[in-house]
Amino acid sequence: MHYTGTIWRPPYEAASLLIEATAGCTHHKCKFCTLYNDLPFPFRMSPMEDIESDLQEVKRAVKGCGSRRIRRVFLTGANPFVLSYDKLAAIAKQIRRRLPSVESIGSFARITDVTTKTDEELAELRAFGYDGLTIGIETGDEEALRFMNKGYTSQDICSQCQRLDAAGIRYSFFYLAGISGAGRGEIGAKRTADLCNQTHPVLIGANMLTVYPDSELYAEIRRGNWQEEGELEKYKEVRTLMENLQIPTVFAAMGASNAYQFQGQLPKDKKKLLSLLDEIIGNISEEELRQYRDSVHHL
Repeated sequence: MHYTGTIWRPPYEAASLLIEATAGCTHHKCKFCTLYNDLPFPFRMSPMEDIESDLQEVKRAVKGCGSRRIRRVFLTGANPFVLSYDKLAAIAKQIRRRLPSVESIGSFARITDVTTKTDEELAELRAFGYDGLTIGIETGDEEALRFMNKGYTSQDICSQCQRLDAAGIRYSFFYLAGISGAGRGEIGAKRTADLCNQTHPVLIGANMLTVYPDSELYAEIRRGNWQEEGELEKYKEVRTLMENLQIPTVFAAMGASNAYQFQGQLPKDKKKLLSLLDEIIGNISEEELRQYRDSVHHL
C-alpha cells in the first residue's frame, strides 16, 4: 500500500478502507495547523497507477479472507475532494471495478473544494458514491476565520454546504474550540451555532485547539498578536455551541485533543450532554485540564 507521512482519518471512519488519493493540503496556510509539516511538499495527487495498485492489493487480500466485504472507502489526504470531477470520477470507477461491494466513498474536504464543482458535477459525484465528507469548518466566527487564514468566509460555508445538501452529499463538521481566542470563545460558539442551524451536518465533532511550537499561531502568540483561551473557557465554549444548536445532529468530542470524550444525538441527548459539560466545568480545575493539554504532544 502507498501511504505518505502521517495518515489522518476521522474517528468514525475507523472501519473504512483507507486509500491515499492525495498527500498534504492544497491550502497549507491555516495558522494553527501542523498536521502536514512532516511532508517534504505541500500537496500532491497520488499517481493513478498507485491507487489502482492499492485497490488490486486490497482485492487480493479480501478474496483470501472469505466472506469479508468492504462497504466504505475513505480517501486520505487533507482534502482529496479538491480533485477535479474527472479525477474523482476516475477513482470511483476504479473502486467500483475492483471492489464492487463498496457502497460509499468519503474524504476530508475544504469548503473551497466544493466551490470549483458545478451543481451537476456534485450530483454525478453523489451517484458515483461520494457521500459523507468531513469538513473542518473550525468556526462560524468571521474574525477568527480571517485571522487564522482559513481562506473562506462563514457565508461560503453556508452556501457551499447548501449546495452539498441539494446534491444529496452528506457531510460532517469539525469544530475547533479555542480558535476565537481568549475572551471570545462563547462569541465564536454562538456564531458557529447560527451557521450550523442553516446547514445539515450529520455530525458536529468538537476538538480542542492545541498550539504547537512549529505553528504560525505560536509565532503570533509570541509576537503578542493573539492570546490562547484557557481550558475551562474551551469547555464553556463547547457548552454554548451545543446549547444554541437547533438542528438534529450527532454532537461528539472523540479526538485525542479532548480530555473528556462523549457523543450523543441532538436534540434527544442535549440535556444529558449539557449536564456532563456542567460537571466538567464545575469540578475539574484549569490546572488539571492544562496538564492534559500539555501531554498531547501530537494529535
